[in-house]
Amino acid sequence: MALRAASAWAWGDWKAPQAHAEAARKAKADWETTAARYTAATNAELPSDAEVLGALMRAGEKSDIVVCAAGGLPGELHKLWRAGGPLGYHVEYGYSCMGYEIAGGLGVKMAQPEREVVVVIGDGSYLMMNSEIATAVMLGVKLILVINDNRGFGCINRLQKATGGAPFNNLLRDARQQRMPEVDFVAHAASLGAEAVKVASIGELEAAFKAAKAARTTQAIVIDTDPIRSTDAGGAWWEVAVPEVSTRAEVASARESYEQALKSQRLGD
Repeated sequence: MALRAASAWAWGDWKAPQAHAEAARKAKADWETTAARYTAATNAELPSDAEVLGALMRAGEKSDIVVCAAGGLPGELHKLWRAGGPLGYHVEYGYSCMGYEIAGGLGVKMAQPEREVVVVIGDGSYLMMNSEIATAVMLGVKLILVINDNRGFGCINRLQKATGGAPFNNLLRDARQQRMPEVDFVAHAASLGAEAVKVASIGELEAAFKAAKAARTTQAIVIDTDPIRSTDAGGAWWEVAVPEVSTRAEVASARESYEQALKSQRLGD
């Protein structure tokens, strides 16, 4: 209380310059216009992660809490998700901890039992750790899981290609093994006690999400998603070094872009 009072006394009636406030409002409005293009409903056979998030925001409530941790989804959430209220955004992104999502969601729900907790998770992270579904069912702690199945590790595949590499063992279709299983996530989640469904479109996802919110027990909604498309607008430069020497022209091109980005960062400093 003393710290809060001291802070209020120190700031007094000070406000940021009006021009700064106007610039911030304009930037926010411009970004919302851009984001709306990525989250809008489409009839794509394989929707993007952004389109899935758009469906959850349209069909959700301001009191919902979203939980996520790893893969491409945290980046999409960071740019696109509009939290409706305090504590409505619970995303572990610093270490990209695969498997945190469902366990973390269980803890969030125990701390905020009156709110819907929506765990958005990719198939890779789901396979890393999923047993807390059984724990949630045992405890009577309801979660809503939205499982985006892009049949592999889509964000790492995109990173591999962006640095000039050839797709290798990140998507099931590129795996070198002759027999790779296609996991039935509906059956798996159901075997752990969840009520589970698979949806075939963004429209079906919105309907299933509304039904899940009305249910009393842990729900799992599975949807096939595109492993390639992502939100290319916004974001920040992420330094991922590229080999200086390679026989692949794609790597040489990626190295040139990497060096240009390094120069830009130094000039910015």
